[in-house]
Amino acid sequence: MGGKAGVLMHVLLTGASGTVGRFILKRLLDDGCTVTLLGRRPVGGVAAAFQAYDLADPDPQLPQADALVHCALVHEPGKFRGGEGDEPERFRKLNVDGTRRLFEAAAKMGCRTVVFLSSRAVYGDHRQGEKLTETDAPAPDTLYGDVKLAGERALKVLCGQRMRGIVLRATGVYGPGSGSADHKWSGLFRDFASGIPITPRRGTEVHGDDLAAAVALVLEERRENEEPFQIYNVSDLLLDRQDLLALYAAEAGLNLEVPAASDQAPGEMTTDRLRALGWSPGGTEKLKVFLRSIAGRGAAGT
Repeated sequence: MGGKAGVLMHVLLTGASGTVGRFILKRLLDDGCTVTLLGRRPVGGVAAAFQAYDLADPDPQLPQADALVHCALVHEPGKFRGGEGDEPERFRKLNVDGTRRLFEAAAKMGCRTVVFLSSRAVYGDHRQGEKLTETDAPAPDTLYGDVKLAGERALKVLCGQRMRGIVLRATGVYGPGSGSADHKWSGLFRDFASGIPITPRRGTEVHGDDLAAAVALVLEERRENEEPFQIYNVSDLLLDRQDLLALYAAEAGLNLEVPAASDQAPGEMTTDRLRALGWSPGGTEKLKVFLRSIAGRGAAGT
């Protein structure tokens, strides 16, 4: 799975109630970290401190901590790309300026490590079928990708001997929903089980637990001769809906025709740099375990 964050480490975490943040919160607590959640409201049922925080705060005041993990994003519910809705300038201003102010506050506070959850969107969607490496020049073609790249650059200029910055460019994240909430494929599985035609699509995925393992791994102590600013791709599976639905049908006992395979292949991020640190995602077997866990609860997985 990967490394283990320091037991005595105090970590500030934004976006803990979100799709990705809750996986990271669980991993940090399981590793024995002291966690303070920064957000608009507390997360119930977790052994973590809370401090009110909003990306719109003009001058964030952060408690003393060893590390900051920034997952928060102001966006339309359920949307990341296209998350600006009808207010693109508000989306840009809140996320770009808010992220920069947060990183500046972390540096001022004396934080040693900042981990920023970025996205494969910084590479753009135009590189169909290509391998995407961390040294490739970013070329976002969405506002979401622009915002994430701006966050990366805001972090880089603050890094040096006293603070290191780590960017995780994550792909699509799957895994169980929060409580009774739907998972990311709930609607797809409902439509499939109802006989609604499914549009072919191929994408890249990583389980939320494996993304959280990557966070724990990079939070380990600074490695010898490590540059103060690092970028890592985080991706596991290249997954066609045809294969996903065939696996789900087998687990759910559905005798239905799956859609045709997609003729479009997305760019695929290489993960050699992260794997060299010991990261080992679960692959197809982990996907099967997840599908098995939801198959008995109906197509929605609720």
